[in-house]
Amino acid sequence: QVQLVESGGGLVQSGGSLRLSCAASGNIFRINAMAWYRQAPGKQREWVAGIASGGSTNYKDSVKDRFTISRDNAKNTVYLQMNSLKPEDTAVYYCNADIKPWPLGKEYNYWGQGTQVTVSS
Repeated sequence: QVQLVESGGGLVQSGGSLRLSCAASGNIFRINAMAWYRQAPGKQREWVAGIASGGSTNYKDSVKDRFTISRDNAKNTVYLQMNSLKPEDTAVYYCNADIKPWPLGKEYNYWGQGTQVTVSS
């Protein structure tokens, strides 16, 4: 069984910073792409940033130059450094990963339980 656990959310003032972490645990052979999504109240879940196994990254336009996604493959962990936060960044942030539990098995997509980020104006 594979589990993704996020941490690092909280309440911050506009212009502040937070660093989210997401650690994968359980039966893991290889983690491929990892990503962060978010869901604001009354809105659909949206992709925020992604990082490939080799380290290449992509960002939603509205967070470029403010957010940085990174990963530590030795720790099976992905991070999201969020700077210059705005009230519109308020949402539940979810970790997502494509994980192969077994060497000869297929890849599965997993979600974390989410962590709340609230940015006050």
